[in-house]
Amino acid sequence: MSKLVTGGNKPIGETTVLVTGASRGIGAAIAERFAMVGMNVVIHYMNSHEAANDVARRCMSHGAKVLTVTADLKDKDQISRVRDKLESHGLMPDILVNNAGISHYGLLSDVTEEIWDDVMSTNLKSMFLCTQQFMPYMVAQRYGRIINISSIWGISGASCEVLYSASKGGVNAFTKALAKELAPSGITVNGVAPGAVDTSMMDHLEQEEIRMLEEEIPAGRLARPDEISSLVYFLALPESGYINGQIISPNGGWIT
Repeated sequence: MSKLVTGGNKPIGETTVLVTGASRGIGAAIAERFAMVGMNVVIHYMNSHEAANDVARRCMSHGAKVLTVTADLKDKDQISRVRDKLESHGLMPDILVNNAGISHYGLLSDVTEEIWDDVMSTNLKSMFLCTQQFMPYMVAQRYGRIINISSIWGISGASCEVLYSASKGGVNAFTKALAKELAPSGITVNGVAPGAVDTSMMDHLEQEEIRMLEEEIPAGRLARPDEISSLVYFLALPESGYINGQIISPNGGWIT
């Protein structure tokens, strides 16, 4: 395991990761994975205060320095206040994991403008605003990792998930383009597009539907959140510096 994570000049204990939407599911697993190696972890949440505190306690049990922050990431002013708070605590992120997002299941004919705007703002605008707010610090130090959590549906599309698929397709395009823009500054930008993961995002499915889904997946099961977090951690390592602009899909062989 690497002892240094910023091109050889910043020890793990001085390296900070900000994980958005980290109060549950994949985000919580990502936060804890970084805490396990002793990195400083900033846990963002919007409304789930107690859940975020539970994640924070698990992270602190690994000896990590932890800070929780709350903000509506669709609001630039709220993100700016988060930035000021992190700067005052000496916790500007060397690694940004844009994980916050929401799903939507239903026919496109039933999607209202309000639903469209909410999903697009949560899944795309928030990523844009967070990245824009925190990447200048990475550019200044000429090192950084930005990892965007997408979805397999952003690659292949899914019936009755047109809106969600479109938003995650946007995440993928954003990732590829920004990778080219920031590469000269020593910053990598990659996407992780999981297949079906055993989180609350699957709650809209009945058990029989989940069983049928598992039968479609060559691995025969849903992914565990920790399997996704391990990939995110790998992409954040300095040894992964030549992996850039990639959308990697851990999906059990479902779509290749």
